[in-house]
Amino acid sequence: MNFLRIGLALALAVTVSACQKAAGPGNVDARRLEAAASNGEWLSYGKDYNEQRFSPLDKINASNVKDLGLAWYAEFDTDRGQEATPLMIDGVLYTTTAWSKVFAFDAKTGKQLWKYDPKVEGKKGFDACCDVVNRGVAVWKGRVYVGTIDGRLVALNAKDGTVAWEVQTTDTSKPYTITGAPRVIKDKVLIGNGGAEYGVRGYITAYDAATGKQVWRFYTVPNPTGAPDGAASDKVMAEKGNATWSDGEWKKTGGGGTAWDSIAYDPKLDLVFFGIGNGTPWNHQRRSGGKGDNLFLSSILALKPDTGAYAWHYQTTPAESWDYTATQHIMLADLKIDGQDRKVLMQAPKNGFFYVIDRANGQLISAKPYANISWATGVDMKTGRPIETAGARYEKAAVMQVPGPLGAHNWQPMAFNPKNGLVYIPTNVTPFAYTDDKAFSYKAGAWNVGVDFLANALPTDEATLKAVTAMVRGSLVAWDPVKQKAVWTVEHPYFWNAGVLSTAGSLVFQGSAEGELSAYDSAGGKKLWSYKTGNGVIAAPMSYQIGNDQYVAVMVGVGGGGQISAPGSMPTRPRLPGRLLVFKLGGTAKAADFPAPVQAPINLTGVSSTGDVQHGFALFHQNCQVCHGPNASGSWLPDLKRSPILTTAENWKGVVIDGASATRGMASFSRFIDAKGAEDIRAYVISEARKAATAPTTAAPMPAGSH
Repeated sequence: MNFLRIGLALALAVTVSACQKAAGPGNVDARRLEAAASNGEWLSYGKDYNEQRFSPLDKINASNVKDLGLAWYAEFDTDRGQEATPLMIDGVLYTTTAWSKVFAFDAKTGKQLWKYDPKVEGKKGFDACCDVVNRGVAVWKGRVYVGTIDGRLVALNAKDGTVAWEVQTTDTSKPYTITGAPRVIKDKVLIGNGGAEYGVRGYITAYDAATGKQVWRFYTVPNPTGAPDGAASDKVMAEKGNATWSDGEWKKTGGGGTAWDSIAYDPKLDLVFFGIGNGTPWNHQRRSGGKGDNLFLSSILALKPDTGAYAWHYQTTPAESWDYTATQHIMLADLKIDGQDRKVLMQAPKNGFFYVIDRANGQLISAKPYANISWATGVDMKTGRPIETAGARYEKAAVMQVPGPLGAHNWQPMAFNPKNGLVYIPTNVTPFAYTDDKAFSYKAGAWNVGVDFLANALPTDEATLKAVTAMVRGSLVAWDPVKQKAVWTVEHPYFWNAGVLSTAGSLVFQGSAEGELSAYDSAGGKKLWSYKTGNGVIAAPMSYQIGNDQYVAVMVGVGGGGQISAPGSMPTRPRLPGRLLVFKLGGTAKAADFPAPVQAPINLTGVSSTGDVQHGFALFHQNCQVCHGPNASGSWLPDLKRSPILTTAENWKGVVIDGASATRGMASFSRFIDAKGAEDIRAYVISEARKAATAPTTAAPMPAGSH
């Protein structure tokens, strides 16, 4: 009888395998995702439901990683930030680039199989706080799902990239965006959105994977009108959420709370976990009159995936006032704590505390700072609330605080190694001067933060500037989540370091903004291998196996919030095309060197302006520094100090007021400043350009492939 059962089981396995092959490429389902942690594929954004970003492959290991070489590479047609984690399913590698484009490659040879361009209008780049990036796709039952920067959710046929269906998930009259990767759970595609700084109301939506029909929606902040939404969130908002919001600007801005990145799922508990973002405006005094915790801002939210029903929440930063989002990477693990096996959720959000939480009920198990912070001294284990330092909320006076809005850890994914129990966190140290903007008033479509950005203009004297930029740095931290302490740390010369991959080969892979991919020993942090990528890296690597070969893949292309928020601490680079680099042991491919464009200083002889430099300084930092850097210091966007449009008032007005460059992402600012204000900004930028006239031109990129 046992032989009969075994025979039937084998027959069933063969039948299932045959059905999968017959179904075509990308035939991912719940069974495959639940098994993904132990195989050589990479089926979801964080590999599987647990989002641990750990590969069980060990063919590439600490003893032979020195022999890692390039297997193949692809170059893309976008030169903005590349943040995607590729997926590898049934021998096909799927990835996305900036502007929400999707590509499919033969994962062994690199042959492009298909591509999809959603044709997002360039002017939509204006609504993207932190570049027109995209973090990847979801694949389910023969379809590939992508969220686009203009708020669409698109289902593509995995075989050829043709559109199966698409749905507009957002109100197109408002500055919503999507940059995060969808997840598919129980035949439902889950997606959030971004845009909190501009003034939107956050929500999470589930769509039927087969048809695109909306199944449920959960709003993360109350309805400003006070009325129910007819949504899954109505019950908990009435019971818990509404009372935590007081009168304030949020009723005009929408309140924020966008769920723009992290999602994880526990199939045994049947709970899906989301990270929720900051409020609009950031400043709690302006947003809610300084009253109430403002649920569910900066929270981890657990919902039932079938209905969107609320299960529990944990608010990492009650009454959030600093852009301390909890949208950062959420991962699930089983840990032994105080002699007990605990099913936990782990997160290192922007506020600087590493949280270990019981994922069944949201109970806080432990919380300790994983980086230097100044806004709080610890977390009260009885209440779960941070113990804030005096004056941290900047109600009466400005405060220079660590971390700043970029956080102690941003979107770049961390990784967990279940073999040694360590979490590897890419951390930032970025101070910021928080100052109450007492003159704040809501401006539809603009940044609405309630913080005076003038306080964050860079100092002009060289000694002070050097001291300030020296404070800005990054590191890779190996963190013990049980003992809540660092085991080792690798310091980086630049703060905006990349996402992380951990493998069973005792390796940790991480890229860097200066243009390098490195492999470290997972036990002690010793660098064992590196490869010059020729362009900066911010995305997280992934790993997969085909035949007997293990591969490591990473998207290359610097950009995102770091480049625009803390210039002066980053390498100066021209804008370069994004690439996908794929490595294996003994790889011999050679990537072409990037071109070395040099943007020469413009000739300012005879160039003048009738504008007011001081007023232009104020207007610039209120309207322009988010994208073009404090003091027009430049970034991956055009360096205004070297831009030819600076030489004539007519050309400057054509771009800033008339929108001549809207198709390239520079929308008209006529809603916020008039022609005189634009000329005042030009006068200020001319003054900065003259100071920079003797500075070196843009450095040539490093040759690709050098070690």
